[in-house]
Amino acid sequence: QEEKRQLTLKVEELERKQEATSAQNIEFLQVIAKREESIHQCQLRLEEKSRECSSLARQLETAIEDAKRQVEQTRERAASRERAAQAKLLDLETQLSRNKTELNQLRRSKDDAERRFESRLQDLRDRLEQSESTNRSMQSYVQFLKASYDNVF
Repeated sequence: QEEKRQLTLKVEELERKQEATSAQNIEFLQVIAKREESIHQCQLRLEEKSRECSSLARQLETAIEDAKRQVEQTRERAASRERAAQAKLLDLETQLSRNKTELNQLRRSKDDAERRFESRLQDLRDRLEQSESTNRSMQSYVQFLKASYDNVF
């Protein structure tokens, strides 16, 4: 009887322990289920964030490619403008050189023309002076002749 009672007590104690363990197992299962649900939710959020990151990475790559293309186009336009400006500068320098050469030729021509004009003017002055001298001589001679004819008549 005593042995039976002790065994019954042990069985009851073991059943209580089993119930406590079962309750604890149920709590652990609930905690595990919550954690698994939390893990599942985190995995879903992670997958969503991964997709979002992939999308943003593709958008970033597209934006970078667009920016590179725009930079290259801008660089090409700038190079084209620079080449055009260099060509125009070269053309203007050539035109300036031609104009300077033409100006120098015109100055030489002007100087030559002025020298010829001065020479011609001096020649004309000399001839005018000679002509006036001759005219004075003739007038003196005419006066002399008049005076001579007056004396004679």
